[in-house]
Amino acid sequence: MKSDRSSGIILHPTSFPGPDGIGDLGVEAFRWIDCLVESGCSIWQVLPLGPTGYGDSPYQSFSAFAGNPYLISPLLLLDEGLLDSQSLADRPDFPQDMVDFGPVIEWKLKLLDRAYETYKKKSARTLKAELERFSANHSAWLEDFALFMAIKEDLGGGPWNDWPAELRQRDPSALRDFRNLHQDAVERHSFRQFFFFRQWQAVHDYARQEGISILGDAPIFVAYDSADVWANPELFYLDAAGSPTVVAGVPPDYFSPTGQLWGNPLYRWDVHASSGYSWWISRLKATLEQVDLVRLDHFRGFAGYWEIPAGMPTAEVGRWVPGPGASFFEAIEQALGGLPIVAEDLGEITPDVVILRDLFNLPGMKIFQFAFESDPDDAFLPHNYPVNCIAYTGTHDNDTTLGWYKSSSEEVRDFVRRYLGSSGEDISWEMTQGIWSSVAKLAIVPLQDILSLGTPARFNFPGRLGGNWSWRMSPGAFTEQLVGRLREMNYLYGRLPGKYNEKED
Repeated sequence: MKSDRSSGIILHPTSFPGPDGIGDLGVEAFRWIDCLVESGCSIWQVLPLGPTGYGDSPYQSFSAFAGNPYLISPLLLLDEGLLDSQSLADRPDFPQDMVDFGPVIEWKLKLLDRAYETYKKKSARTLKAELERFSANHSAWLEDFALFMAIKEDLGGGPWNDWPAELRQRDPSALRDFRNLHQDAVERHSFRQFFFFRQWQAVHDYARQEGISILGDAPIFVAYDSADVWANPELFYLDAAGSPTVVAGVPPDYFSPTGQLWGNPLYRWDVHASSGYSWWISRLKATLEQVDLVRLDHFRGFAGYWEIPAGMPTAEVGRWVPGPGASFFEAIEQALGGLPIVAEDLGEITPDVVILRDLFNLPGMKIFQFAFESDPDDAFLPHNYPVNCIAYTGTHDNDTTLGWYKSSSEEVRDFVRRYLGSSGEDISWEMTQGIWSSVAKLAIVPLQDILSLGTPARFNFPGRLGGNWSWRMSPGAFTEQLVGRLREMNYLYGRLPGKYNEKED
């Protein structure tokens, strides 16, 4: 009997161990895949892989198509002959348990520039031909992105709406003159993209070879200060100067009395629809070249979204506007030949969101930590889960399970202990067992919960500026004992790949 039940772990590549201050796509990425295989998991969930901008957030990227150059492994560049051991001799003494983004970015860009200079002087024709093929194959987004980053760099890093009018408005002669004058800078950004995709493809190929599927993430909205908005202003609500007229967010609720003002520009869905959603199709195709499944962040925005006039200090003033709805997913399904999509259906969910999700049979998300503020009928309790969902203890936006439990009221903790029939002394694993034993076809846990870590290991505090995205796993933290314990849980609850009703040797 074959099982369609499976399990996985959330771990963003920046959290890998390694000597260069941030996780990368070198040996630790392959070791991680080996650990997943040994544990009996078959899903690796990551956050968006794009180049990070404001606040180092993966959800505020300079491009929805490009990759994060800070993930490039210097040791693999050393193997390529693009760096030498002397290049790494002045490596700073980085902390092992966190990413200190400022020094890390300075270090990684210095190494990438050294590698680029070596490439220009010494690289074999085969490598140069490979880069040229990559540039040609990705020209639809790469040319704009590399030019965008070169201009931003030349002008001191400010947002594109502060650029001179001829560059801001993409005057063809001004762009041509800039490209001619700064050709080396433009090519340097293409070089970085080439090596990100080259290294990520090797990781992705190895994952597939080992039976691991990668679940990626596509935020519904893109950052304003991005190549996407600069190169495609007609797709967004912008004024004549290129500034947003309305922006994204969510209205006030019990948890946020002034709402959440995200500030992303909003789509002109009528323009997208008139092109058959071609930009979105290109975006999702590009994402699915990097991963196997895509979590659509803020899925409810496809049914209806909160529109806030630009310039508002909070999200209190706004209105609900219908999203593209079923026509969007029909176009995507036809173009992709299916919908390898997970709906991030958290927050205030109205009936139209549920109807849209279920119309296309998309799995939604259930967060165990959300379940204990009401009663046994709560939809986030495992005995109420549908089969077609993904069950989580928590996500990257929540506290770790141990941190959440310790900071909860005694009333909540009592409900947790009664529900699990436990003392709460091993709460991270007990709640993991709770979702593993549910009927949900997929159960996923952040690695921090496997390691039973507390609040200091939390990855993101939504709404907090700074101090996010920095947690890293310690070398060897995912021990053989933990791997074996997780494998036993996968066996007991029928989540091992392949046959699950036969006792393991």
